[in-house]
Amino acid sequence: MKRIFLIVLDSFGIGAEPDAASFGDAGTNTLAAITGHPNFQGENLAGLGLFNIDGVNCGTPVERPVGCYARLREASAGKDTTIGHWEIAGLLSPNPLPTFPEGFPQELLEAFTAKTGYQVLCNKPYSGTQVIHDYGEEHLHTGALIVYTSADSVFQIAAHEDKVPIEELYKICETARELLTGPYGVGRVIARPFVGTCADDFTRTPRRHDFSLKPPAPTLLDHLQAAGFDTIGVGKIHDIFAGQGVGETIRTANNTEGLAVTQSVLDRDFHGLAFVNLVDFDMLYGHRRDIAGYAAATAEFNAWLPGFMARMSPDDVLMVTADHGCDPSYTKTTDHTREYVPYLLWGKGLRKGVNLGTRYSFGTIADTVCQALGVQADVAGCGVWHEVAR
Repeated sequence: MKRIFLIVLDSFGIGAEPDAASFGDAGTNTLAAITGHPNFQGENLAGLGLFNIDGVNCGTPVERPVGCYARLREASAGKDTTIGHWEIAGLLSPNPLPTFPEGFPQELLEAFTAKTGYQVLCNKPYSGTQVIHDYGEEHLHTGALIVYTSADSVFQIAAHEDKVPIEELYKICETARELLTGPYGVGRVIARPFVGTCADDFTRTPRRHDFSLKPPAPTLLDHLQAAGFDTIGVGKIHDIFAGQGVGETIRTANNTEGLAVTQSVLDRDFHGLAFVNLVDFDMLYGHRRDIAGYAAATAEFNAWLPGFMARMSPDDVLMVTADHGCDPSYTKTTDHTREYVPYLLWGKGLRKGVNLGTRYSFGTIADTVCQALGVQADVAGCGVWHEVAR
């Protein structure tokens, strides 16, 4: 094949994994949470085989799916964006990235202040919208940065754009990234700019930026580049992989822009992989436990699919998956949920209706991409190309 379009619906889980209880996520199911909402539309996803996947007990299976479909179980010890994407790209993480449920150690914050010149507010696990409501006015008054975390491996820095210009905030995050190594090596340092005049109207802006830990070993992207293939990252792919192996980056502000950019990439002549992340599912709707918004975002993607598929060339392949769950109906936490993810494959040159069952490791995707492009690479997972290719 010539081109692979790998689209990650960020957090689109399809049911709790067997070890979900050990992550505090027993009984979670992102897909089931949204299918009953009036905003949900999924007939095109259903046509690809979404509701025919093993273990999916919501929605209505179709008699003759046009896609091939599987349920993937995560092999890595985590449920966050970084580890999920690394595994999709063929890199397993047997140990979880560090988290800080009690906040970051004082010695780290002192080093941060010494390096940046900024004092710190909060230093607790917090909702991103609530933290600016509770600490935003103090930040404006004192100039101290709002530093917070979550159940994920993240060091987040919120600052008002009028108080800390966006490029300054990015430089501060780069400094934090340099400090956060070894036992403090969180998956992501995240810049969280916001605007507004007071607690009642503070809102986050779309100029968020992630500064990720570098993958500790080559990923699918590196292997493709080494073999001479193009690698295009759409959305936050560059951020997740710290730019490693990403030949071209196209940043996007939201799902709508991400879909438009992916459509434009389809019109280009390249040979390799377009790796797309659609972040709104997770950032705007999953973490905020917004079932209506999550369902509407799914309907938008569902409506976009037919036009994209119709314009694909015979040597193109579409793959749709996710990196973890974030069940918007799960109210015990507002964090990611440990879930299986879907793996849908479609192409004009592929077989139709192949049930690939349940596969261990998201790395199944990396190996399948390599097989489809004819690249020999040492990646995690056992590919399914021989089962779906005609």
